[in-house]
Amino acid sequence: MNRTLLFGEGLFETIRWTGESRKVRLHYRRLSRSAAFFEIPCPSYEEFLKALRTASGGKINVCLRFSLLSSGSDRFADAPSGYEIRVDLRDVPPLPRKVELTVSSLRRHSGNPLFRHKTVNYMFNVLVRREAHRGGFYDAIVLNEREELTECSASNLLLLIRGKLYTPSPESGLLWGTTLDVLSKEMNVRVERLDRSHLERAESLFITNSLIGVVPVHRINNRQLKVDSDLLGEMRTILSRWEAPLGGEEDKI
Repeated sequence: MNRTLLFGEGLFETIRWTGESRKVRLHYRRLSRSAAFFEIPCPSYEEFLKALRTASGGKINVCLRFSLLSSGSDRFADAPSGYEIRVDLRDVPPLPRKVELTVSSLRRHSGNPLFRHKTVNYMFNVLVRREAHRGGFYDAIVLNEREELTECSASNLLLLIRGKLYTPSPESGLLWGTTLDVLSKEMNVRVERLDRSHLERAESLFITNSLIGVVPVHRINNRQLKVDSDLLGEMRTILSRWEAPLGGEEDKI
């Protein structure tokens, strides 16, 4: 029985495929940890990598969506007993040239564990993005029940305040992205609970995910933001190193 179809019990990773890289390994680590949390059987790293290579058909710089679908009993409280893999390929979308954000009217609760994992339960994210598009915005920033910043519908936030980088804490209820993970490993990023006052004080704001990398936000509602080109270039250089195909002996998963 396909439990993903019945109950929305499944996980996915969206990967900018350039071959096996340190970034790809971060995707697998997140997938396997989430699978353990939800008790979904998980493929080995070798099976994960083989599925990506097969789906890519030898192409690079494409978008691969790796879905881990659960199977088993039709009783929703039972743990799944098996899994299926599906990998979909599409072109990497063009980088947005001018990103304008708003603040969503929708709220999430920081205690909801689903928001800390990349599950196929994506309707909340869909509603956030639809609302933003109806208002003429690229995306929207979601707040939690304490009015703290979390993330956008499909990207993390990096705020530059007085020369220091900040990102909302996972305790506020968000998915810790692999791109944000890379940047936090390489740069001095302060992970804190942030609220609207931090957003109002930010001189620059960036959104991050695996497909767009790092993109500067030009405007939040009616407020214009500066684009720190030097900082943007530094972050993109760091990401390019992590996305480079592995050529030597690396630590195993």
